[in-house]
Amino acid sequence: MKNIFIILTLLLVLIAVVFLFVNKDKTTNNINNVVNNQGEKIQALSTFTIIADMVGEVGGDRVESISLTKPGVEIHGYEPTPSDLIRASQADIIFENGLNLELWSAKLRSSIPDVTSVVVSEGVEVRSIAEGAYEGKPNPHAWMSPKQGLVYVENIRKALVDLAPEHEAYFNANAEAYSQKLIALDKALSDSLSVLPDTNRQLVTCEGAFTYLAKDYGLEEHYIWAINDESGGSPQQVARIIDVVKEKKIPAVFCESTVEPRIQQEVVQATGAKMGGVLYVDSLSTEDGPAPTYIALLTVTVNNIIAGLTK
Repeated sequence: MKNIFIILTLLLVLIAVVFLFVNKDKTTNNINNVVNNQGEKIQALSTFTIIADMVGEVGGDRVESISLTKPGVEIHGYEPTPSDLIRASQADIIFENGLNLELWSAKLRSSIPDVTSVVVSEGVEVRSIAEGAYEGKPNPHAWMSPKQGLVYVENIRKALVDLAPEHEAYFNANAEAYSQKLIALDKALSDSLSVLPDTNRQLVTCEGAFTYLAKDYGLEEHYIWAINDESGGSPQQVARIIDVVKEKKIPAVFCESTVEPRIQQEVVQATGAKMGGVLYVDSLSTEDGPAPTYIALLTVTVNNIIAGLTK
């Protein structure tokens, strides 16, 4: 009888060990799922720094907002690297501008079809490119209008809520607070630019990236080329802008932070206009620079326009 009892006891122990071994992976996965749901941040990858900043404002501490491109990088002709593809595959969601800005992002999307991709410009009031090879196509720089920036914020909010509905109230509150900042910014920029007289509201830049800003605040936009590409800055384009600056007696011309200003310097030398301050449009600055956030980018750019046209 004693031997039977020992055998039964050993059999029960063996069954328990087998049960624990079989369920080990399942138990571990359940624990990991709890950590993922409660501890880890959503990995949100944006195609460039400005969108990443906006995603960070809406996502707050529930989101790790990452920009694929670094500050100061020219985004129009960017070429994704193998490491970019790896980073994209590790993301929970990808945000891009759309409007033909990041044509290179198609390579990313095709390599990771299971990762959610969101076009943040969906629903903006699109302005078309007025001339050149891209005439009639949408101008992609809609974020240069705080009014259109509100559309970006709403698209980001909806996407994050869809991805993590358990944080809906949090994302909604952040989006509302950020939207109020953009509304206040819009008024501040309008008030600041109102100091420019009607005779001195000509904005001359390298790229035609300020169509939305010019429309919002009553500026007349001129540029050497419409979109940053390899064909920008032809002798014909430069000659045309030189004629405009001379005819309208424009006191200052500008160039963007991601563009080599050499060609605009030719306009300065030919017209006597001065080189205005640097304008930020396609990228934020580094953290220690003058435009580390979307709001700072618009503020610094408008301040530099005013300073250049009034000094």
